[in-house]
Amino acid sequence: DTLWDLAIAEVEKRENPDDDDDVKPGEVWEKSILFMGNKNAGKTTIILRCLEREESPKPTLALEYTFGRRARRHNAPKDVAHFWELGGGTSLVELIRIPITSHNIRSFAVVLVLDLSKPTELWTTMESLLQVTRNHVNKILTKLEKTNPEVGAEIKQRMWNNLQRDHPDYALVDPFPIPLVIIGSKYDIF
Repeated sequence: DTLWDLAIAEVEKRENPDDDDDVKPGEVWEKSILFMGNKNAGKTTIILRCLEREESPKPTLALEYTFGRRARRHNAPKDVAHFWELGGGTSLVELIRIPITSHNIRSFAVVLVLDLSKPTELWTTMESLLQVTRNHVNKILTKLEKTNPEVGAEIKQRMWNNLQRDHPDYALVDPFPIPLVIIGSKYDIF
């Protein structure tokens, strides 16, 4: 399958919730996403485009929250997306403990936005933000394994299911514990 085929299948799956095993009719689907990365990398701009808002972006102060709602079809409950944005680059990294909790860990994802016009900061920003996030998520998973072992096992199994088992480096891989997207912004300036 090509990327385009996968995208079409995903859209059809979302438009036909009756075929979806995860979401029952009438149930609200919620997802939380944390955007983090370099200062002025374009995190707010990406969020505003996702929400289809025509506002001009303002600098993020510490940790900001917004949400978006959208119905899958007419007269259906609206799905909710929670958008968290960590400002300040790596200086406020300890604030990631606020949005990532044991209650939302199953539906949480991280978007790391790296400013390609600042190549000297790429590696240190990525390494710092991902390491603190990984440590925090692993603490949550350790607690979950004690209180709710099924959920902890499900999350760990899900991250391994996305890997190609017959790949020669399979045994060397340490997958990120929750879904992660890395975006390189300002390529035109780079």
